[in-house]
Amino acid sequence: MDFSLFFFADSAPGDNEYDLLLESARFADANGFTAVWTPERHFHSFGGRYPNPAVTGAALAAVTTRIGIRAGSVVAPLHNPIRIAEEWAAVDNLSGGRAGVSFASGWHARDFVLRPETFRDRRNVMAEAVETVRRLWRGEEVEFAGVDGEPQPVRVFPKPVQPEVPVWITSGGSPETFRIAGRLGTGLLTHQLGQTHDQLADNIAAYREELAATHGVDARGHVVVMLHTMIGDDRDEVREVVREPFTDYLRSAFDLIARDPAAGDGDFDPAKMSDADKEFLVERAFGRYFDTAGLFGTVSDGVEVVRRMTAIGVDEIACLIDFGVPQDQVLGSLGHLGELREATTDVLAG
Repeated sequence: MDFSLFFFADSAPGDNEYDLLLESARFADANGFTAVWTPERHFHSFGGRYPNPAVTGAALAAVTTRIGIRAGSVVAPLHNPIRIAEEWAAVDNLSGGRAGVSFASGWHARDFVLRPETFRDRRNVMAEAVETVRRLWRGEEVEFAGVDGEPQPVRVFPKPVQPEVPVWITSGGSPETFRIAGRLGTGLLTHQLGQTHDQLADNIAAYREELAATHGVDARGHVVVMLHTMIGDDRDEVREVVREPFTDYLRSAFDLIARDPAAGDGDFDPAKMSDADKEFLVERAFGRYFDTAGLFGTVSDGVEVVRRMTAIGVDEIACLIDFGVPQDQVLGSLGHLGELREATTDVLAG
């Protein structure tokens, strides 16, 4: 099992916005972690300190020497694929060949003020962007429409260090998106915010089934699961440390969903719920995440989580650590997370 760090903070007034990102990346770089993931978010405090993962990736390239620098994710329908290829080729050069990109089709309808024409067909737009970025990354000349409508051949610079761009597809739990990743032959980045453990297992199986059918039985792919994370000496102490900041984090996420014009399409419309009902759901969500859908507690608790994830085919756990716990406590907990990484290596090998 690989371990990486993942960031998707809810900004608070007075924060030193990027200190935790840079300091924890230095720790991960020096202690055998695999990657650091930063997202793309717009127009909301929930994740809004990360509007462009290529920018944060360039900063990480300057303070690390070995760890992978990955977008988790680039929202492909919001961008011209030429810009995606150019920006990440620059990050690949700045990092000496450590860049990787997970592509998403889009999470929040309001984000599409950037490119509203792509919203309705966003999954297909994402899939087309993946293939275009791959071609440009390899150095191929790709034609795009020019100002007069005539096709113009384009080749991007700088030339990337890696001959192929490492690619994942991000899914919040849609089985179809898992299958798209399998058909495209990419890795898969997901989480447990909207999936039970059994649903996640089924979706991973569907991904690998599609991967084998399209790319051969030896194709395994790479599954990354993001988990909210804090490891310490005592499980009850960890619960109390994370309870208030994590419930505040969940309230912020709930507010973001409630403000999404697409959120009320089904039977559940969070915008119509009372404050009391929302608080009830937030409290239940905290219990679920802490007990069964996160990476919380002691090193021994973490080992059991890793066993469960390994059993359903997960290759990497991306540890989301910036959900509101004070920075000094988060940085202090990283040593325990490093112990977990070493412990699971020994346990799984045995």
